[in-house]
Amino acid sequence: MSDILFHYYRVNPTTWFYLSSLLSIALFFKFNRLLSVRNVDLLGLVLLAPGLLAVEYGGFKASDTARELGYIWIFAVSGAFLLRMLFDSTMVRRPLLEPNLTTGGLVFLGLSLLVFLLANVITTRPQRDDLAGAAAADRMTAREADVDADRLVRLGPGYPLLFLLPRISTQPFLATPEPGDADDPGEARRRVLHETTARVMAIASQLAVVGGMILIGWRHFDNARLGIAAAVLYLLLPYTATMTGRVDHALPGALVLWAVAAYRLPFVAGVLIGLAIGAIYYPVFLLPLWCSFYWERGFRRFVLGVTAALGALVVGLWFTSPDAGAFLWQLRQMMGWILPNAVELEGFWALPGYDPVFRLPVLAGFIAMMATLAIWPTPKNLGTLMSCSAAVLLGSQFWKAHDGGLFMAWYLPVLLLVVFRPNLENRVAMNVLGTEWFTRRRRSAPAPAERAA
Repeated sequence: MSDILFHYYRVNPTTWFYLSSLLSIALFFKFNRLLSVRNVDLLGLVLLAPGLLAVEYGGFKASDTARELGYIWIFAVSGAFLLRMLFDSTMVRRPLLEPNLTTGGLVFLGLSLLVFLLANVITTRPQRDDLAGAAAADRMTAREADVDADRLVRLGPGYPLLFLLPRISTQPFLATPEPGDADDPGEARRRVLHETTARVMAIASQLAVVGGMILIGWRHFDNARLGIAAAVLYLLLPYTATMTGRVDHALPGALVLWAVAAYRLPFVAGVLIGLAIGAIYYPVFLLPLWCSFYWERGFRRFVLGVTAALGALVVGLWFTSPDAGAFLWQLRQMMGWILPNAVELEGFWALPGYDPVFRLPVLAGFIAMMATLAIWPTPKNLGTLMSCSAAVLLGSQFWKAHDGGLFMAWYLPVLLLVVFRPNLENRVAMNVLGTEWFTRRRRSAPAPAERAA
């Protein structure tokens, strides 16, 4: 009996796609309202998986045709969701569409999924392909500062220390040979330390995502069941099962999600957004939107929080850099100081037949969208902040130089909350935030009778 019970094999990604899609439809599809927006959103989330599977399969089989089809599929579905997020603020009527399962059943299912996903992270050993990026970053870190600029070109912007962490493929299509133990004991210990750090950070990030979604449902939606439902749907998605161990996917999404959860504390929200910017750079495009939200009240506290977080990360780089030259190059990588046409492309824009010059108009359109969202709509409420934040992070995927389109965890948690959210028009900064720090109380002018006296 023990031989039977302990012979557990991970579910194939394609098989998990079918099973999770059917379960998601059974739990959240509103069969009594077939034309509801909720059903369209759910079908769109299910349709993200075939593109992801095609890209992953094409990567293992070295098939540019499969990868091209997968990226086009992902961008088509992502484009539909981008329009959905942009027009979400116009949807005033938002009927309560609860899941087809009780709260206790959702909690049990969510905990079970979370245990299995995190167990995959703990038991999976990074394969040779998973260690390639970390090994390249490690070699570049050990080289001289005058050639460290190559790391920014090859790996893209982000916090340099995060690039040292290996990827953990929790649902690989095909197994690649695992790396053997290094001859150098010091190198072996360093690799084990990096793998352990990656596992701990991935698990903490996924727990933060699930906890943040439940907290937002309870505190800001006044309905904990909606937050639990959104978290269960996030855990059911094939993307989550495939990318559970990717720190560069889950960590930024967790930081942005908790910034939304702490929106009534502008300084804390600013710290979290600043940490997300320092980690992978791209949330820097959220600043105009969030500054616009806090413009009437909380702006100075939010900016101070962002500045404090970035300052702390810069100090951390200073103490981990061997010399001033290496510090400047690492700071440049963290801040993304590179021209768009100087980056070494990976993913969709690196496929043959696609001229990278067409990436620049996409970037220009994204900047125009970002600037528009900073102005319209006004004033912004919590619902607008969430939908527009998801739109900005989703829009950055279209021009991202390194595997753009695959980093869905940046926006998926917030997007799922937008799908389930109630009407939040009264959650504006002037209504929910306290007064600014160090504000002067203007002395009221004396009445005419007092001046005469």
